[in-house]
Amino acid sequence: MTWAALQDIAANAIVAVAFFCFIVVLLRNMIGLAQLLIAAWVFATRIEPSEGARELWQRYADLALPITMIAPAYNEELSIVESVKALLALEYPEHEVIVVNDGSKDDTMGRLIAAFDMYPCERTQVAQLQQTQIRQTYASRRFSNLLVVDKENGRKADAANAGLGFARTPLVCVIDADSIIEPDGLLRAAEPFMHDNGRLVAVGGAIRVANGCTVKGGSLQKIDVAKDLVPQFQVVEYLRAFLTARVANAQTGTLMLISGAFGLFRRSTLVEIGGYQHDTVGEDLELVVHLHRHLREKKRDYRFAFVPDIVCWTEAPAALKGLDNQRARWQQGSVETLVRHRGMIFNPRYGRIGLLAMPHILLEDVLGPPAELLGYLVLPAAALLGLLDPMMAVAFFFVSIVFGTGLSVGTLALEEQQLRRTPSARSLLRIGRAALLENFGYRQINLWYRIQGVRRFLKKDGTWASVPRVGFGAD
Repeated sequence: MTWAALQDIAANAIVAVAFFCFIVVLLRNMIGLAQLLIAAWVFATRIEPSEGARELWQRYADLALPITMIAPAYNEELSIVESVKALLALEYPEHEVIVVNDGSKDDTMGRLIAAFDMYPCERTQVAQLQQTQIRQTYASRRFSNLLVVDKENGRKADAANAGLGFARTPLVCVIDADSIIEPDGLLRAAEPFMHDNGRLVAVGGAIRVANGCTVKGGSLQKIDVAKDLVPQFQVVEYLRAFLTARVANAQTGTLMLISGAFGLFRRSTLVEIGGYQHDTVGEDLELVVHLHRHLREKKRDYRFAFVPDIVCWTEAPAALKGLDNQRARWQQGSVETLVRHRGMIFNPRYGRIGLLAMPHILLEDVLGPPAELLGYLVLPAAALLGLLDPMMAVAFFFVSIVFGTGLSVGTLALEEQQLRRTPSARSLLRIGRAALLENFGYRQINLWYRIQGVRRFLKKDGTWASVPRVGFGAD
């Protein structure tokens, strides 16, 4: 083969890669635009939610199904007491709190025993779903609806399964021990179940960034936005994920993720599939995909709901160190789930889940990050080498950066018009600035972190990458 022929092959390959990158990025952003438009339509046509917990209580106190709150905890001695107090204080007619101490190495158990006057008790599991051993269960002399389960370490999925095995109520809510639900969150989450005919499997709510907020006694006292850019960028990301993507997906019947920080589930269905899978770092995504698969294969009529007015506040990584582990873990979990359930992709047996939702995860989490990151390099190089019209490179940057910025600003406008959780004009300006700046550096760094998650999957690295915490209220 001649040198000229090799050059032609290389040139054609570069052009093919450039077009592939452009199409993938364009398709991702077009889907994002469609989700934004669907979400705007949903908000414009929905019935306005109740003003607050008092109205919800008056309407539903006699109808609310009992709920068990399951809070897996590992090395949470600094915040566990306040977190449990907040869970016990939730405004709901009948709910039990099960804290699962997942083999903590600090004084998490000691703090719980002292603060709530816990004593050893006998409590039989309805279903044994965890893989590790239960050491002891504890009841409280002060709160009849509090149970603490002390077990060997098995990570979050195993701890959630242990709590699920002890739950006896129709509904269960799995929540991170360091997350904060707004007081009326449980009532809002349970409301769809009160109007349900048996089809509803789970309800998700919005997750918000608590960095910069004032938290006292386990409850949110003041909403604000952190001064640093990294938490501000995540505010924009969370708004896009929960105000546009989740709302649109729920409306189209393609909701594939209910955040591990907060989700309300029908207990019997979770037990039916054996609870959470233990061998994944993305247990929340895998659970919902598994539920879709199971219910589709059983040919049962079902649905998932998302209520944006339910707000759960969580601490986001305050710096890039920590964000890298979180995003790599999320990416690794997505790939693990796709591989585990690969038979669903483009499979008409699973309806819109197989034909639309699973391919979208493939596009977003497998093809998207490397295609976009590679496009920033290949398209300018191809234009400089004369292989592509320079306008093609300009169009790529427009689609990836300008279009992406427009989607972020559109989401922020939707939030301000519909929910108005931004407390002040100063905070709104901070988020608006972040929406403009995130596409210039932060977005590209995130793509790199996500590619590292794929690398971890290929290496079969199952270690849990921790995220440093600085505490609520820190800027």
